[in-house]
Amino acid sequence: MSGPSAPWQLLDDIGLSLVFFTRLRLPSSDFGGRGLADAIWAAPFAGLAVAIIGALVYAVASGLGVATGPAAALTLAATMLATGCLHEDGFSDIADGFGGGKTRERKLEIMRDSRIGAYGAAALGISLLVRWSALSELVGPGHVFLALLAAHAASRGLFGAFMHFLPPARSDGLSANAGTVSAETAAIGAALGAVALLALGLGGAIAALVLLGLSFTAFRALCLRQIGGQTGDTIGALQQLGEIAVLLVASVSLSP
Repeated sequence: MSGPSAPWQLLDDIGLSLVFFTRLRLPSSDFGGRGLADAIWAAPFAGLAVAIIGALVYAVASGLGVATGPAAALTLAATMLATGCLHEDGFSDIADGFGGGKTRERKLEIMRDSRIGAYGAAALGISLLVRWSALSELVGPGHVFLALLAAHAASRGLFGAFMHFLPPARSDGLSANAGTVSAETAAIGAALGAVALLALGLGGAIAALVLLGLSFTAFRALCLRQIGGQTGDTIGALQQLGEIAVLLVASVSLSP
């Protein structure tokens, strides 16, 4: 499957990405027959929407005199509500499956279990703590927006490449049903994510790009070794890892 070949397909793909990756709803649910593998290049636009929501919450909290710590917590909560904790769910499932399963089949079975275990709870706790502490280091709604924009757009820009370079680990499920992502579609998504990193400044963008590349490569190898491919849960975990990496860079490049 390929990226958009006509102007109206751009809007269809952006709309599909917004509906799929966030809790936002659009007046129309007809996206011209486009599938997730077609529209995955537009995932950074869903990240932009999440970033705007989070930044608005921070701006309101800051304007009311709320301290940076609580304002960062409210911002993080807003971004999670905007996505319905979609990626946090995948992150915890991966931690439980990879940490608790002895065989490939058992890992995949655990990942499908709706209950959360010790590995998943610990992974979520660490993710929340790191993201909150990184946001707490930033001063002012402007810097918070730039950090959120870079983190949410760039982390989602990795989706297409991950689905392109790894086969589905299951014959059924979200990832298998999404279809095959073309190299063109994967490249467009990655390029959009890379452009968003410029919000951190040139030095921050380069540092974040290197860190994202290392995270992508290491997590790809881990998924191949653990379950032989990718699933919807691995995509969620990849987003969380990418968001954490970029926010860590932002806490340095955008801090006073």
